[in-house]
Amino acid sequence: MSTAASAAVALQKGLPANIDAERFILGSVLLDDSRFIDIAGVLANDDFALEKHRRIFARMTELHARNEKIDRVTIANELLRYNELESVDGLSYLISLDDGLPRISNLDAYVKIVRDKAILRRIAVASQQLMNRALLAEDDPAEILEGAEQTLLQLGESRAEKGLATPLQVIQNYEGGLNAFLDPSKRIKGISTGITKLDEMTGGLHSGELIILAARPSMGKTALALNICWHVASRLFQPVAIFSLEMSQESLLTRMLCAAARVDSQRFRAGYLNESERQKLRAAANTMVEAPIYIDDTAGVNLMDMHAKLRRLQQSGQKLGLVVVDYLQLMSVRGRTENRNQEVSQLSRGLKLLSKELGCPFLVLSQLSRAPETRQGDHRPQLSDLRESGSIEQDADLVGFIFREEVYRRDREDLRGVAELILAKQRNGPIGKIDLVFIHSMTKFENRAEDLGDLPPE
Repeated sequence: MSTAASAAVALQKGLPANIDAERFILGSVLLDDSRFIDIAGVLANDDFALEKHRRIFARMTELHARNEKIDRVTIANELLRYNELESVDGLSYLISLDDGLPRISNLDAYVKIVRDKAILRRIAVASQQLMNRALLAEDDPAEILEGAEQTLLQLGESRAEKGLATPLQVIQNYEGGLNAFLDPSKRIKGISTGITKLDEMTGGLHSGELIILAARPSMGKTALALNICWHVASRLFQPVAIFSLEMSQESLLTRMLCAAARVDSQRFRAGYLNESERQKLRAAANTMVEAPIYIDDTAGVNLMDMHAKLRRLQQSGQKLGLVVVDYLQLMSVRGRTENRNQEVSQLSRGLKLLSKELGCPFLVLSQLSRAPETRQGDHRPQLSDLRESGSIEQDADLVGFIFREEVYRRDREDLRGVAELILAKQRNGPIGKIDLVFIHSMTKFENRAEDLGDLPPE
């Protein structure tokens, strides 16, 4: 069904529309064509419920693009060129739009009414189409769900659009005003990761950012992500949501608990613990149960499921501090796609949109291709090694790689525990290398002693 047909059906069924607001907007432009710029870029043809209003608005848009005057005569002439004058009830209807209409000062209010009604109609029409497809049962359920997911995400994007802003408006809307904007000590900082050098280079993880943490298998992606989660939840008391597509909830908690208590994870699994270790584990467990950590270990979770679960969490009063996805390539896409690259592209784009909508950083783990292992000499990862899609690099605000030379040089005892976090891309800051210490027995990354300064240990 075309958009025009959908709108006609919507009106017949009494779905949301405000015809008077549409008439006032068009009439205001006919009275003073300089007001067209007040609505151009905010309203589209499809936002008008009546077909004749859409046609009139389309001709206004064409006249404006040609820098020609917009009034009754020029619009009537333009409609005649397209044989549409009769379809909009002739010149008499054009006259009725602005006849006796006073200048409307609050045109923005009418524009908002028309736009809101259009969004409600689209939701209603999309819901009806979804129900029809489900009742007919001609398509695969996964395809129907994929269509619903894409429609809702697109509607969410259109609702969240923002206009252009002047520097004055940006500063006025900045929390704390001009003084906070100019004073680095008062500026809003991102969420600390607990990694000193990383926080210095990034200013912390910021809301709406998509952060990709990538590495080859067994380099410690999950370990580093859990270290950051523990710091955010237990030190900063910010809620953290973890979507683990590879490990169970119990395995994740075990790793987090041993790292926090600084207890050998192998001794914990084997049950060979002394009293001191038991006390440290009890203390860490007490902290853990109080920390705002939420774990979902659903295999093959998709964007729609993730969106719904995070929405419910926020509606319960929890303002998310960080969302972690472990890991991107295990996520699923509803419906059919041409290839895996296209799937990963959809996922990375969807995660970026989710991070912006929910207003919190997304830390997403990703696999790398085998290129670093086949590369001669230096095995350090590069952006081109991101597996299955270049769109990951495009959508990410920050891309970090974990590299441990000891994995490739097992004969070098001096490399044991030496780790690097390579910032290969950062939209709002420098790139470079951060040296870390990896403690194998606890599967935990820590700051080097020389980087800590006066900070207390974790």
